[in-house]
Amino acid sequence: MTTALIGFAILLGLCFFGFRVGFATLVVGFVGFALERGWFASLAMVAQQVTEDAQNYNLSVIPLFILMGVFIYRSDISADLYDAAYAALGRFKGGLALATVLACGGFSAVCGSTLATAATMSKVAMPQMKAHNYSDRLAAGTIAAGGTLGIMIPPSVPLVIYGIIAEQDIGLLFIAGILPGIMLMLLFLLAVVVMVRIDPGASPDAADLDVKRKRKAIRGTTPVLALFVIVLGGIYGGVFTPTEASGIGASGAAVIALLRGHLRTLAEWRFCLVDAAMTTAKIFIVLFGAVVFTQFINLSGMPYDLLDTVDEWSLNGGQLVIFICIIALLMGMVFESIGIIVLLVPVFLPALYATEVDMIWFGIIVVLVTEIGLITPPIGMNVFVVKSVLPQVRLGDIFHGVVFYIAALGIGLIAVYLFPQIATFLPSLAR
Repeated sequence: MTTALIGFAILLGLCFFGFRVGFATLVVGFVGFALERGWFASLAMVAQQVTEDAQNYNLSVIPLFILMGVFIYRSDISADLYDAAYAALGRFKGGLALATVLACGGFSAVCGSTLATAATMSKVAMPQMKAHNYSDRLAAGTIAAGGTLGIMIPPSVPLVIYGIIAEQDIGLLFIAGILPGIMLMLLFLLAVVVMVRIDPGASPDAADLDVKRKRKAIRGTTPVLALFVIVLGGIYGGVFTPTEASGIGASGAAVIALLRGHLRTLAEWRFCLVDAAMTTAKIFIVLFGAVVFTQFINLSGMPYDLLDTVDEWSLNGGQLVIFICIIALLMGMVFESIGIIVLLVPVFLPALYATEVDMIWFGIIVVLVTEIGLITPPIGMNVFVVKSVLPQVRLGDIFHGVVFYIAALGIGLIAVYLFPQIATFLPSLAR
């Protein structure tokens, strides 16, 4: 285990000095494996692992869902989603913030990207809230936190990667994320209510939308909601596999964009395809690097040393999950969500199987923990995305604004831990 711990220490050091997680894991894994088995063996291992994973049919779901999100983003649906949410909640105190949470949930449901949701809603929601004199803390904090819904509400790229690593059914993971995703949206809405009660001046009353704008918002969001129902309904009903669903989702999103007046030129198609390809490449680099690093960790014997430690400490499945959550929370202050999943899950897989932990439930737990890390200092990815889009907003105000949402995520995490049925009920019906 000592060798593996040294490898993790070097990996953390490289990341602190600005190395990308994917390249850092690839280098550390390659060198560590070489020192144990030789350079030629390490080269052969890297070539074999990368080739096998690149040919993994299940991974095709990632670029297709990313492409679906890019098409939805290019169709400019976010403004209509925001207006539809505001039409439903605008009459309440803090209505614009409530609408932002709802719009983030809706947009992430078809986009699947946390960072894209945060960046898009920063452009859509912030001008509206500033025009109605909302405080920067409430406005920017709501946008940063609302973006985290993108990795829980399916389709979710982190859930796909977890399913591949843990060898779990991706369709069941998507279905398992529905109820926790809805619960988190409700908790975020409650957080807004609490914040405006504590500080009424942070959210002055706003005027209601005119009838014409409401109708336009409803017309604009109906096709997207229909696409979401078709994709998830098809998976839930066993009509098609997650990979087939991703293809249907990408095709449907392209049709929606065309109907809304976009994707009419080759330049627009090229932009979308290149954007999706670059995002996919970044994810795959992290995934391939983690696979190589995992081979080094397995060679060091760390997973089985941890299994012996679990036996020695007499940890049951629930206690082991708490232990992993603590580590994931600490990692969330440095790594982004995919990095946490690909580094942490393989190490603990033998111990999780030995303690008979429900791996569908555990997948939801892990994603929930990484959601917290996305808005937790010192490196909350979503916070910095909002800051980059809204440079005039102080970073301290954004971190201050997400405090109640971190509490809401914590409550959600505890609820799913104490009541696993929140995550396992729908999958149990689909099995």
